[in-house]
Amino acid sequence: MTTANSAITALVVMGVSGCGKSVVGAEIALNSGGRLIEGDAFHPPANIEKMSAGHPLNDEDRAGWLTRLGEEMATALRNGEHPVLTCSALKLIYRERLRQAVPGLGFVFLELTKEVATERCSHRPGHFMPASLVDSQFATLEPPYGEDRTLVVDATQPISSIGKQAADWWKASKAD
Repeated sequence: MTTANSAITALVVMGVSGCGKSVVGAEIALNSGGRLIEGDAFHPPANIEKMSAGHPLNDEDRAGWLTRLGEEMATALRNGEHPVLTCSALKLIYRERLRQAVPGLGFVFLELTKEVATERCSHRPGHFMPASLVDSQFATLEPPYGEDRTLVVDATQPISSIGKQAADWWKASKAD
C-alpha cells in the first residue's frame, strides 16, 4: 500500500526491532543518493542501558531522542542532503513529532510477523536490543496504514528489492 499526496523531502525507515531498518535504509540511501542517519546511534546511554537490561522504552524515554532525530534530519535538509533515517517510530505520536520537525516527511514501514522479528533479533550479535523485547515492540506498534506519504512493504522481501521500490517511490513523489 502506498499513499503520497505531495513531494517527500526525507524518509524514515520504520518498524519493529529486527525488521531490517538499518540494511534497508542503507539500500534506499544507495539507490537514491540519500544520506543514511542511523537512529540507534542517537540513543542516550540511559536508553541503551535500559534496553540492554531487557526493559522497553516508554514515551518519556523516547521524547528527547525523537527531538534529536528531527533536528538531525532538518540539519541534513538545510545542508542540501536527502536524509534517510532509521527509527522504529512505532506510535503515531512519534511519527507526528518527526513530521513537525520535517515537513513533507515520508515513511517506509517494514512489515513482518512477530515470529520473524524474534528470529532475526535472536541472531544479531552485539546489538543492544534483545529478542525478549520484540513482544513489547509489537504491543507498542501502531501501524501507519493509511497515513499520508507512507509506503508499506513486506520486510521479508530481498533487501535490494525493498531498497529499489522505496527509492523509486520517493523519486516519484518528487515528480508529482
